[in-house]
Amino acid sequence: MQLPDTVRDLQQQLRQAIADSAPLVVRGGASKSWLDPHPERTHGARVIDARAHQGIVAYEPSELYVTARAGTPLGELEAALAEHGQCLPCDPPRFVRDGHAATVGGMVASGLSGPGRLSTGAVRDFVLGASLLNGRGEVMSFGGQVMKNVAGYDVSRLLAGSMGSLGVILDVSLKVLPQPRAEATLVFEMPQQQATEQVNRWCGQPLPISASAWWAEPSGRGLLHLRLRGARAAVGAACSALGGELLQAPRADALWASLREQELDWFDATWQPSSRQALWRIALPPTTPPLDLPGETLVEWGGALRWLRGDADATAVREAAARAGGHATRFRGGDPAVPVYTPPAAPLDAIHRRLKLAFDPHGLFPDCFGAA
Repeated sequence: MQLPDTVRDLQQQLRQAIADSAPLVVRGGASKSWLDPHPERTHGARVIDARAHQGIVAYEPSELYVTARAGTPLGELEAALAEHGQCLPCDPPRFVRDGHAATVGGMVASGLSGPGRLSTGAVRDFVLGASLLNGRGEVMSFGGQVMKNVAGYDVSRLLAGSMGSLGVILDVSLKVLPQPRAEATLVFEMPQQQATEQVNRWCGQPLPISASAWWAEPSGRGLLHLRLRGARAAVGAACSALGGELLQAPRADALWASLREQELDWFDATWQPSSRQALWRIALPPTTPPLDLPGETLVEWGGALRWLRGDADATAVREAAARAGGHATRFRGGDPAVPVYTPPAAPLDAIHRRLKLAFDPHGLFPDCFGAA
């Protein structure tokens, strides 16, 4: 198969790095660069810029799949889907700031999902296939373009959240879904624990719940925001049954978009480079009670995702998350000496190291997750 010129160029850069024993860092739009666990290594590494490798390769709206090159701007892909009344339902964030533009490859490499994760699944659940330039300079292909073509060990989904540690993502095939016919947002005043319990009860009922978010206003008043999506009759019936205050569509659209992009006032301080406040991303079983940690909390995904903003001790945060059966990521800010990701337990670390060795035997790409 004839490789595109952009892939051959990337391949040449990688082979030169092998010859020079030079470390590499993959970059797209650099919209999530703060998640780099080893910034000191990045500064001394050669950068492989994947943005030139862009474009939608195949799109079959009737088959609900699209294949795009990794450097394709995420906004461009979403606009193409919208023309056919379709979308990426996991709401992947773009984090467009300072001229950075999120790419399809960065979406998969970071594995980050937005509010829609509650009802539809994570980014990895929509990855049907992918091609990768590994640490030997080989182009590898995994999976397919539709669900029925995927057989065997699903390596393509392994790339979701890999943060460029296994190689250069080249192309990705994604499952897409129709945009919802109707949408409504309801607001309820209640404390965090009650909100978590209530959302989990509602999620156990046949209700078209798409997303949830709870946080406390500066006054201390706790507000639960519930997004409903689906058929008009189902959304209307749910609104009547649940009550609450109906948020008008323009305000609701702006709220969920700003939550996805972390542009809510709640997140403001965590974007300041001079701030010593840390923003922690804590994944937990959804029914976990509020963690006894100092700082302000914002809760998504029915309690499964907790954002903690403040100066809580890193060890205390990670220990509290582990006791509850979860883990914590230093998402932004805080002490740069604290690892971004929770070091894996020994069995997971052993699996990770074997995978890393198989994909990147020369150790060209940063090891984002291995234990020290």
